[in-house]
Amino acid sequence: MSIVKAKELVHEYIRRDEEGNVEMIQTALDHVNIDIEEGSFVAVLGHNGSGKSTFAKHVNVLLKPTEGTMWVDGKDISNPIFTYPIRREAGMVFQNPDNQIVASVVEEDVGFGPENIGVEPDEIWRRVEESLKSVGMLKYRNHSPNKLSGGQKQRVAIAGVMAMQPKCIILDEPTAMLDPNGRKEVLEAVHELNRKKGVTVILITHYMEEVVDADRVFVMDSGKVVMDGTPREIFTRVEELKEHRLDVPQITLLAYELKKSGLDIPDGILTREELTEALCRLS
Repeated sequence: MSIVKAKELVHEYIRRDEEGNVEMIQTALDHVNIDIEEGSFVAVLGHNGSGKSTFAKHVNVLLKPTEGTMWVDGKDISNPIFTYPIRREAGMVFQNPDNQIVASVVEEDVGFGPENIGVEPDEIWRRVEESLKSVGMLKYRNHSPNKLSGGQKQRVAIAGVMAMQPKCIILDEPTAMLDPNGRKEVLEAVHELNRKKGVTVILITHYMEEVVDADRVFVMDSGKVVMDGTPREIFTRVEELKEHRLDVPQITLLAYELKKSGLDIPDGILTREELTEALCRLS
């Protein structure tokens, strides 16, 4: 069953002058068709300006289509009566966690969202504890967010979204401002939520290594979906990815170059273990 379905989705950014006349129209989404199954982990890849963040903002109804349609859990995002129900079901985590943290104590911040949607106090605190535990931040519940690392802040932001119990969580480049350890922390927490809670995850990123464990990958360029498949299918097409100004995981690239040099290595190597196994079979 689809939880997010985009059909011929178009979004245009319009710039006007002081008199209200149109100066420029930029097409950020150009007849996009994407179907995301409930409970799946989906990655959307693309370089800056490819349209991936604009797509993400439609899922949470931060933007609405210029043309075409998107449904979230069967609800048309263009219909105003569905705006708040959709936002309860599709939570958004942004690139900079400081933009989402509003309280001076971690547990109060995580409880902010549920309180705003009218959850009873006893239930709020139950959700706060469960959400912080699910991202490995329970022991920091009484800390000030300002004293946390970037990765820890981002996990608190994810916990705040999870406390609202959404069916889907959209992460718009959540690791872009983090160091390698912070990126690892956040990705582990997100995969855990997907596996144990069955939460649908839509990860917007340009880090190739982050999508290796996804169920499905969409590649965007100039507002269009240009590639669609499993990580192995996508990363087998190295030259095509380069045409869209994207890299591949370093291990995949190494395996690709070794194969080009004449070694009998299978396409679409994704991990060190797979490459080691392939090389051992040659000896």
